[in-house]
Amino acid sequence: MMDISIASLCELVKEAGKILLGEGRTHVSEKGYADFVTEADMAVQSFLIKELRTRYPEADVLSEESDEIPDKNGPVFIIDPVDGTTNLIRRLNQSCVALGLVFEGKPVMGIVYNPFNGELYYGERGCGSYLNGKRLSVSHNGDIRQSLAVIGTSPYRRDNADENMRMIKKMFDTCLDIRRFGSAALDICAVADGRYELFCESDLKPWDYCAGSIILTEAGGKITDWQGNTPDYFRNLNVAATNTAVHGALLDLVSDITIIK
Repeated sequence: MMDISIASLCELVKEAGKILLGEGRTHVSEKGYADFVTEADMAVQSFLIKELRTRYPEADVLSEESDEIPDKNGPVFIIDPVDGTTNLIRRLNQSCVALGLVFEGKPVMGIVYNPFNGELYYGERGCGSYLNGKRLSVSHNGDIRQSLAVIGTSPYRRDNADENMRMIKKMFDTCLDIRRFGSAALDICAVADGRYELFCESDLKPWDYCAGSIILTEAGGKITDWQGNTPDYFRNLNVAATNTAVHGALLDLVSDITIIK
């Protein structure tokens, strides 16, 4: 694979974060029910795609606001220009730029940056993962009854609402408590940082979970679908992301939930 420095990618994502801060919540369009795009999404995406294609012309790019179909066997950058767009619109400051790099179908690097609080998560296969230079490690709690869960509600898929609410109730009945923040990439990184033991959400797109997945696994965590299968980073995924210790218990909770594809 081509020579790529994660330090240079981190600087690139931080530059994209400045654009996100500058553009803010202006000119909102609705792609679908509860699914929004802002000028910030488009500006950040345009900047990242241009820079990545200039620096790494041999790599393909897959992005939320783009229709490009990548070569799955080569290096592919997977971009979410703004994860947490509704949060951005509502000035909740829980949004991020997420950039993952996949090679031969496996994640090798991930960067997730929240410019509102300056938290920069990054990870590289075999090299660990970090938050602003501090090595990350998942929680070692193995009791799901004492586990704090963070969840997503998949608001774009109201056809799955009943099953998603059943999943959330099962987690609430079993876990210590649950939280909901509205950015899957940041939620997965928070599991990597030991703030939560588990994250669960249905029908996430590759750009929602790719960057966070390598950050999580390099911190000792685990990510699969709800049946325990390894992610296909070019397909939507019902995400189960944990500290590893409670992964089996989470799968026991959600394996019977039926999500319409």
